[in-house]
Amino acid sequence: MATIMLVDDDQFLHKVLERILTIGGHKVVGHAHTGAEALEEFVQLDPKPDTILMDHRMPVMNGTTATRELLQMVSSVRILFISADETVYDEAVDAGAVGFLTKPIRSADLLSAIKKHMS
Repeated sequence: MATIMLVDDDQFLHKVLERILTIGGHKVVGHAHTGAEALEEFVQLDPKPDTILMDHRMPVMNGTTATRELLQMVSSVRILFISADETVYDEAVDAGAVGFLTKPIRSADLLSAIKKHMS
């Protein structure tokens, strides 16, 4: 089971992802709607999530900037990008993302990616 924080500016997507993750045996422990919110929320969480699902295009701070800053705080957290913008793949990986999924995403692909990156 992974403990997961969701970072995406789409509130409906938070609900959908949380349901998929819960059914898949994971626990959502945090929600943020911007990269800046993600940093604030992450600092507050205790214990820290082991996985973060990160969007790229968000107001205030994008996902790659947030990824770099989060990994400076806790280098062991796994950040899995989920974005409709495939052109940011290299940027996400360079920032430290362990994987990249393209929206729209299938439930099975999401759960498989989390399982793959848990070890």
